[in-house]
Amino acid sequence: MADKTATTQEKQADKKQGGLLSVFTKGIVKENPVLRLVLGTCPTLAITTAASNAIGMGIAATLVLVCSNAVISLLRRVIPDKVRIPAYITIIAGFVTIVQMLVKAYAPDIDQALGIYLPLIVVNCIILGRAEMYASKNSVLPSMLDGLGMGIGFTAALLLMGIIREFLGTGCIFGMPLTAGIVEPILIFILPPGGFFVFGMLMALANKLSAKLSGESRPAAGVGCSACPMAAHCSKQAQEKGPSACPSAAAPEKEGGDKQ
Repeated sequence: MADKTATTQEKQADKKQGGLLSVFTKGIVKENPVLRLVLGTCPTLAITTAASNAIGMGIAATLVLVCSNAVISLLRRVIPDKVRIPAYITIIAGFVTIVQMLVKAYAPDIDQALGIYLPLIVVNCIILGRAEMYASKNSVLPSMLDGLGMGIGFTAALLLMGIIREFLGTGCIFGMPLTAGIVEPILIFILPPGGFFVFGMLMALANKLSAKLSGESRPAAGVGCSACPMAAHCSKQAQEKGPSACPSAAAPEKEGGDKQ
């Protein structure tokens, strides 16, 4: 009996651990807030002209995500439902203020580069969305892991975009010249059109990778007999007269006969 109880407890622990791992990893690729959920697009396109800016914004947003998710989860039974959004914004604004003061004190260059987008983390769709959709409905540890996973996914997307745009647009990565005097920089990549182009390419890549990781194999739309408007008629006729009753199957033979 004791062995059976211990085995049950181990299974429950493994299930819980697997669930927490899933909560943490889903924000990196499968539900990446930028490339899959298309949230936080404005700061993503604005500050990814350099990789260092991307890291600064990503770390700041991750800290706010983790801390705000933890506090909102703790207070989820206390905050009245009618004022939950103002309460969430107040909590998020407090952590954004702390992060902004730390960045101003220890990384003034990043603070200057990020500009208005650092305080605008308060109304970032990613942070407010996770507070409303996850932290307000779950316990503290899963909420913190959700915020950390989403923050890492956000940072990874920003960093990847920043590296591509900085390298192609200026020939540098993190301010270090790599192609100086060899290849002329393509300046459009540090302009808005280049940002939209890189953003679209990375979205397509993320969708493809997510589908492969999920094992999805969707058939092409509009292909096969099921897409034919005569499918129901053919099915009925096939039962009575056989497969030759399908007009689409008979069409090639008729065309061949006309040609002869």
